[in-house]
Amino acid sequence: MTFADLGLPPALVAGLAKAEITEPTPIQAESVPMLLAGKSAYLHAETGTGKTLAYFLPLFCRIDPTLKATQVIVLAPTHELAIQIQREAVLLAANSGVPVTSALLIGAVGMTRQIDKLKKKPSIVIGSPGRIRDLMGLNKLKAKGLKCIVIDEADRLLGGEFLESVRAIVKAAPGDRQLIFASATERRECTKESTALAPELVLVRASLSPVNANIDHSYFVCEARDKVELLRKFLNAVTPQRAIVFVHRNDRAEELTAKLAHHQVAVADLHSARDKMERKKAMDDFRSAKVHVMIASDLAARGLDIKGVSHIINLDVPTESQAYLHRVGRTGRAGAEGHAVSLMTEMETRLVRRYETELGIRMNQVRLREGKVLPVQT
Repeated sequence: MTFADLGLPPALVAGLAKAEITEPTPIQAESVPMLLAGKSAYLHAETGTGKTLAYFLPLFCRIDPTLKATQVIVLAPTHELAIQIQREAVLLAANSGVPVTSALLIGAVGMTRQIDKLKKKPSIVIGSPGRIRDLMGLNKLKAKGLKCIVIDEADRLLGGEFLESVRAIVKAAPGDRQLIFASATERRECTKESTALAPELVLVRASLSPVNANIDHSYFVCEARDKVELLRKFLNAVTPQRAIVFVHRNDRAEELTAKLAHHQVAVADLHSARDKMERKKAMDDFRSAKVHVMIASDLAARGLDIKGVSHIINLDVPTESQAYLHRVGRTGRAGAEGHAVSLMTEMETRLVRRYETELGIRMNQVRLREGKVLPVQT
């Protein structure tokens, strides 16, 4: 199947070809025709399968560039994900020549400049629910022309601190607007809320396997106090192209970054306590390969699509399989080989069976010897 077969116009097909994207992924093939028809849908597919393009491609067809009005809102739970989504919208518009404009609206940035952007009536606005709700409340962002609202990482946005803002934004839009939800995981409460917002919602699933088959999974067993030293030795042994190391707490990220930097490891940290400019610099350094190791918390790294991440390393292992799934989805993208490595105490090894059973994966125990990663015979 080709993108032309999905009913996309030649300009978009040519734009995708410029980005060396020639065949639709399963989620794109399943969802594009449905979204072109204006149906509300929940797109469920594993991380790294092209869900952003799955909704942008039909939306670029439905947007009327001659209308000086915002027609699409895309909501995201983190600033980094919002920036990434906007980057994809800008690239698609540039490559295809389709005159769809977009603006980024996130918190921790002065409103005055964002209000100036809105005066230009961008076709798409992308940002955090809180900031977009605030701008709507000030009547600076008009909802009457909205054709669609996208709730990306819906399993996070449809709960907790974000839910009321999402509800308010949806309520402000016209009744015939299209709603698109996207996430890598399904949760019962999330499904209930999305169905309440869009009673005729269609669920689109594109994969039976939640974990990319290109990823191999391994784990070390060590004492908790030895994890940092083991991590340092592992990084020296494998010299990863790019590695993301996951920790639970912000202070842990800062401490680990300092220790690795002391040993001349090119490292940066990305966690939710960092301010916007610090996080942007960390991301830019990592993308440009100025640093090869990123220390991150789950929230900070959620939804990020960074090319060339060869290794995901769990220094602090997640207790929930879905959290493990979100983490390891940062590697093995676009057909590349990926490696997921967990550093576990004896007590934490009980999680191996949980991951294997709930995610359908196989984890192999390994050890370091003379600078090499070797399997542990069982």
